[in-house]
Amino acid sequence: MLRPYPPHSPQIDATAFVDDTAVVIGDVVIGEQSSVWMNAVIRGDVNSIHIGKRSSVQDLSMLHVSHKNADKPNGSPLTIGDDVTIGHMVMLHGCTIGNRVLVGMHSTILDDVIIEDDVMIGAASLVPPRKRLESGYLYMGSPVQKVRELTVQEKEFLRYSANHYVKLAATHQASLVVK
Repeated sequence: MLRPYPPHSPQIDATAFVDDTAVVIGDVVIGEQSSVWMNAVIRGDVNSIHIGKRSSVQDLSMLHVSHKNADKPNGSPLTIGDDVTIGHMVMLHGCTIGNRVLVGMHSTILDDVIIEDDVMIGAASLVPPRKRLESGYLYMGSPVQKVRELTVQEKEFLRYSANHYVKLAATHQASLVVK
């Protein structure tokens, strides 16, 4: 379901897939070949959410933002780069995620976190506010800790995962076409 929140309405690229059970509200931009899966909620009511190209937001994930105020004139918008895989039941709140990032299932990433490019975050991890995750590493835990450098194969997997969901979304879209 796409829902406006005045004065904004979601802007979804024609090549993106948003499942009918997902809810996308307000100031949200979803880029080319990205996908939003079953029962995900993307609520851009009090600030903006921008999802880049070929990124996927998996089932039951919740994306939200923090509002603008006198202490934080820009609030905490949410930005997701290109080729990002957001696992099932992930909560993202007012953070910035770079390109080629995988966020493991049931992880939580809070306000003003910056995740650089080429990062993997293990399942059920908690990234506390204002933390910066450096490019090229695996992070895990609650709170999250740097575990080790990513291997060449893991870095290649980040692109593979994004491309896999582009293909899967295309198959889902094609199956919805009434013949």
